[in-house]
Amino acid sequence: MRILDLATKDLLQIFRDKKSFLFLAAMPIIFTLFMGFAYNSGEDGAEDDARISVAWVDEADNQFSELLFERLDENTALSLVDMEEASAMDALARGDMLGVLIIPSAFGEQAEGTSALGQITLVTDTLSTEGQSLYQLLRVPVSQLASAVEIGTLTADVIGDSAEFSPAFTLALEEWDEHQSRSLVRTEKAVAQEEESWFGDNPYNQASPGIVVQFAIIGLITSAQILVEERKNRTLQRLMSTAMRTWEIVAGHILAMFTLAFLQIALLVLFGQWVLDVNYLHAPLATLLISAALGIWVASMGLLIGVVAKSDDQVILFSMVAMFFFSALGGTWFPLDVSAGGFAAFGRLMPSYAAMNGLQNILIRGLGLASIWQPVAILMIYALGFFMLALWRFRKIGV
Repeated sequence: MRILDLATKDLLQIFRDKKSFLFLAAMPIIFTLFMGFAYNSGEDGAEDDARISVAWVDEADNQFSELLFERLDENTALSLVDMEEASAMDALARGDMLGVLIIPSAFGEQAEGTSALGQITLVTDTLSTEGQSLYQLLRVPVSQLASAVEIGTLTADVIGDSAEFSPAFTLALEEWDEHQSRSLVRTEKAVAQEEESWFGDNPYNQASPGIVVQFAIIGLITSAQILVEERKNRTLQRLMSTAMRTWEIVAGHILAMFTLAFLQIALLVLFGQWVLDVNYLHAPLATLLISAALGIWVASMGLLIGVVAKSDDQVILFSMVAMFFFSALGGTWFPLDVSAGGFAAFGRLMPSYAAMNGLQNILIRGLGLASIWQPVAILMIYALGFFMLALWRFRKIGV
């Protein structure tokens, strides 16, 4: 009962300050909206920037040049712009175009009687990455069209009838299209899986749990300051002289810290579910267990900060350092899948990564209760470690 009384006293002291609502609820909601918008804008911008602008100069204007244009235009990495040669070269010089593709008037002129289409001209910076990428993008469709012409020519020669060129040419193109279609399906599946590992169809699948973890740590400031204040005005010393045991005092403070953290987490989870369409309730029990484990870890760390810090300024400093350290390394700002090497390996050891991984198993990967036991265990191990350090420090300083 005395533990509950002490925890209630701490919570009332926090909620009595009207600024607490702004700090614990309004700010994380605003940051969640901002981060989700930033992720979505960045993804859209990256997709636009990936398109290579190419000036298309068609001097032939026949069925073969039209076929080539159609095949190139199907490539989503290319943006073809029909232009006159002089304008195209000016655009290339200004940097508006990354290349100029010139189809000469003789292109395909005698294709049915020969085994070649003729040469086309690509004007680009072959030493640049973009120029090399452009060459590779053009090489395949041009080669496919040329090989279809050669097949049509050989077929007509073998049969001895020039009329056989057209059906053989068309059949060869269809075979290329079927092969390319199968490749595109495999590529699209791979791309879809890659996107799902980032944030799926909803950018708030990354922003919402990231802010949940980040602001749960920042929320330590208000609760840890109470412990520092009690030490400064000797309220804690008076408590120690009462019938309350040391473990009861510690339990009361950590219960208040856990309750505050869990209420904030629950608020942000419900906001994400109801407002941002983040499906936390896909696995409600799993979400509850991850939230509780996160709250216990944060409360244990808050207790340690409260007994180590000697002033309110130090509480703020230690809490901000913890927030930046665990947020940056734990994948709350960006997924560790986009990182590599030692940074990603070290980040996966963080309790913040365990919380993010557990939540995203639910939100992005569509997994359930079985997927969160390891993240919960990691969070509890860290919580126990911080709690033992806080308890050791609490007894050592003799408060």
